[in-house]
Amino acid sequence: MQIYSNAFFSKEAGDVVGYELALQEINGDAIDARLYIYQGEPKKDGISMSGQISGGKLTIKGSWVQHSIEYPSKKEIVETQLVGVDGTLNSTQFRGTIKVEGLAAPIKVKLKHVDHIWLCKR
Repeated sequence: MQIYSNAFFSKEAGDVVGYELALQEINGDAIDARLYIYQGEPKKDGISMSGQISGGKLTIKGSWVQHSIEYPSKKEIVETQLVGVDGTLNSTQFRGTIKVEGLAAPIKVKLKHVDHIWLCKR
């Protein structure tokens, strides 16, 4: 598995912030991936994605399912947003964009190749 990250612990916020992308080649150009979006407490599952890689160009898509509780009714709210990641990668970095349905503009990212995802740090 190849992992790319810009995640870090922000002392000011007291939370992990940033993005991580874990990629696993499954068959030729086909890719399975997990995208981790850290905005506060890390989510353990990440966003399941799949797509293609060819000549260092990566294109993957998936659905981000978020659960929340509406108050005072305590009704569970489930929101699903389509997410796409496009960019180029090599053995040291990934450069590209993350597009989240509902956001006005794509998020530009530069991620470094790392040995493990944030949640697995010792």
